[in-house]
Amino acid sequence: MAEETKTLEDLKDVTGIVSSPDAVESVYTEPRIDAFGRSYSTGKRKDAVARVWLKRGSGKITVNGRDVETFFARPTLRMIINQPFQTAERTGQYDVDCSVKGGGLSGQAGALRHGISWALTFYEPSLRGVLKKGGFLTRDSRVVERKKYGKPKARRSFQFSKR
Repeated sequence: MAEETKTLEDLKDVTGIVSSPDAVESVYTEPRIDAFGRSYSTGKRKDAVARVWLKRGSGKITVNGRDVETFFARPTLRMIINQPFQTAERTGQYDVDCSVKGGGLSGQAGALRHGISWALTFYEPSLRGVLKKGGFLTRDSRVVERKKYGKPKARRSFQFSKR
């Protein structure tokens, strides 16, 4: 059996094996838009899950059939939701229709931000780098710690009495 030695010229026609960070970007070059002109994604934060449909429009955000101002009354929660649009400089260009369930208002706002960010990358793949650098595509994995037996809460112990 003769040993084969490979040179760079022999390997130049090998495609599909790329070890550069741009390889991940090339996977998401094709927009994912359905027949209605929407892109869909799911966002999660704590126990909250947001299902997000994004389409071109005037910037109207609807959460569970209600306007965003009535659903999220606190301005800080609305600011969290609008962060992906401000970072990508697309404020007022997309309509968002979403359904949110589970968790509290803060977790729901975080889940909505996560879902909007992913829906934006599916609609416009060129925005992935900007949103990834802002940290909007990463799911915040912090959840509430479970309660342990023999303790009143997760870590709290009963008051110690020396006598």
